[in-house]
Amino acid sequence: MPYRVKIDPEDPVYVIGVVCRLVDIPVWTLRQLDKAGVVRAKRAGKGNRLYSFKDLKKLEYVHYLMEKKHVNIHGVKIILEKEF
Repeated sequence: MPYRVKIDPEDPVYVIGVVCRLVDIPVWTLRQLDKAGVVRAKRAGKGNRLYSFKDLKKLEYVHYLMEKKHVNIHGVKIILEKEF
């Protein structure tokens, strides 16, 4: 019988390195997004950043805005405040 783990979409489980690969955003950009309050990572242990599945979906949209629409971090924050 397969073991299934159910993770709430808001549970912070993804470390910053994994998020970088999944969303194709550099670590320094994730740190800047966190600092600007665009997508705030949860802290665990010695300040390790953890992201949820919900954060990943939001970061995919952020990546789209930054890469395809050439919106800077300040602009992304304004857009997200109006949409979310």
